[in-house]
Amino acid sequence: MRAIELFAGAGGLGIGVCRAGFSPVEVVEWDRWCCDTIRENRACGVPAVAEWPEPIEDDVGTVDFRRHEGRIELVTGGPPCQPFSLGGKHGAYNDSRDMWSEAVRAVRETKPKAFIFENVKGLTRASFASYLAYIVHQLSYPELVRRGDEGWEEHLGRLEKHHTGRHRGAGLNYRVVHRVLNAANYGIPQRRERVVFVGFRSDLGIEWSFPDETHSVDALLWDQRFGQYWERHGVAKRARGIAPRFAQRADRILAAPDMAPWRTVRDAIGDLPDPEREPRKSAGVLNHRFQPGARPYTGHTGSPLDEPAKTLKAGVHGVPGGENMLLRPDGSTRYFTVRESARLQTFPDDYRFHGAWSEAMRQLGNAVPVELAMVIAKDVRTHLGAKTVAATVHG
Repeated sequence: MRAIELFAGAGGLGIGVCRAGFSPVEVVEWDRWCCDTIRENRACGVPAVAEWPEPIEDDVGTVDFRRHEGRIELVTGGPPCQPFSLGGKHGAYNDSRDMWSEAVRAVRETKPKAFIFENVKGLTRASFASYLAYIVHQLSYPELVRRGDEGWEEHLGRLEKHHTGRHRGAGLNYRVVHRVLNAANYGIPQRRERVVFVGFRSDLGIEWSFPDETHSVDALLWDQRFGQYWERHGVAKRARGIAPRFAQRADRILAAPDMAPWRTVRDAIGDLPDPEREPRKSAGVLNHRFQPGARPYTGHTGSPLDEPAKTLKAGVHGVPGGENMLLRPDGSTRYFTVRESARLQTFPDDYRFHGAWSEAMRQLGNAVPVELAMVIAKDVRTHLGAKTVAATVHG
């Protein structure tokens, strides 16, 4: 099945979509460093992107997608999230980086069977409620275009009237759902919350909901108290223990949960040499160099080794001092390496990140976890495939 990837970044969403069985025919990303990362991995023949087309290094707004009309099964992307981020500046609909209108245009011009878009959790804040509704209505009725003299609030009003009117089923329209997902609940070793939008073209008649969560904190606590978590990692008995803030919760768990345990930082990077303490061994691992300068401060104390990592962040002006940092059981701290951060975002180990540490970390901080993207895209593909088979049988 064919796909178009918008706002591709370093490729996290796109790789997951490919693993789900889609093949990109166009990849668009304006940032030079991200494009260089994709190009380098294509040139090295990394399976994740080896068959991708050459990325279009340009603003999505300059790309004409009409040549793909009716030929695309899926459009995906993460419109720049800084306008709605909980960290840094957030100008929302008054921010020049808000590119949702271009995502809607790509849908309008290609008329895909489905789309997947993602953004930061901050978009769901109460102060952005009207704009969130505006995004959903635009995606639902992409042909109802904003007029030149029309403000977004006026356009929202017109979309709402169309949505409640008798002719809402006419023309190109999509059944759209959105939900805030915690990546840790799907087996990603990181507590990363993003809002995901999924839409299916209405004429397909597909009924869909987000895949069920598969992992839980309760299952991790049970595994650490009664299971084999510590034995798997060879941790001495004197060094074992549940974090104090989880102690009361753990006491209330009376039976083994039926989900898998949250994956922890130790699960993700425990087999890698410590770049600070074992620099020679680390030198043989791709993108695994020690970065000095980490310092904890109030509210930024790093990610405990035996929990999922805190959300990796890009930072408006580089990586903040207390972010993207490992907190060891002995209380010491250091920055995550690029490779460790890639593990936390579930990129493959042979995937290379172009640029210095701060630039690579920016790319990773903006990325979608590969395995989370794959879970969603695989379920979308299953439903599209089932509809295609049904249409063939009844045709």
